[in-house]
Amino acid sequence: MSARPATRSSARRPTAKVSAARRRRRGLAVAAAVATGIIVALVVLPNLHHAVQQVALPLKHEQIIRQQARDKDLDPALLAGVIYAESRFRDGQVSAAGALGLMQLTPETARDVARRSGGFAFGIDDLGTPKVNISYGAYHLRYLKRRFDSNTTLVLAAYNAGEGNVAGWVADAAAAERDFTIDDIPFPETRAYVQKVLDVRREYRAQYAAELGL
Repeated sequence: MSARPATRSSARRPTAKVSAARRRRRGLAVAAAVATGIIVALVVLPNLHHAVQQVALPLKHEQIIRQQARDKDLDPALLAGVIYAESRFRDGQVSAAGALGLMQLTPETARDVARRSGGFAFGIDDLGTPKVNISYGAYHLRYLKRRFDSNTTLVLAAYNAGEGNVAGWVADAAAAERDFTIDDIPFPETRAYVQKVLDVRREYRAQYAAELGL
């Protein structure tokens, strides 16, 4: 009779040791899983954020944008904003009106830019090249900037609706003895376009300052 308790006690010790070992293994597994999760978060989440950012507010050809903005005294964030509004940075875009490329230049505007800039070898197919398209679009923006005394609202309105229309709207405002504002743009599409570019310019400045050299 006295031997039985000792037998039961000696039988329980291996079980307790096994249970403790299992708990240690589970603890190590949990710790390893947590460590792996932290590593994945550190590596994946920044890239995921960048990928989501690129989808919501894309940016391509930033080196060309920086160069053209610097050469033509333009705000690179504004130049990026115009490209976003025109094509969302999708190469090879052609509008129903025949405007081409990233900055949606019409053949007429492009030929005028080529004439004024000395691009005698220019061909319409060249607008499919990002460098040429952005260069010509930036040249046209600089022309409009000088034409309308660096008034960004007027520059963007003229880029969208044509400088002749904008000159007429400004003249009407002057005749009424008041300053021209975005609310005076009679074309809803152009008014929305100007506001969109102004809004995304702020976003590009905030999200892509380094890429745009700001």
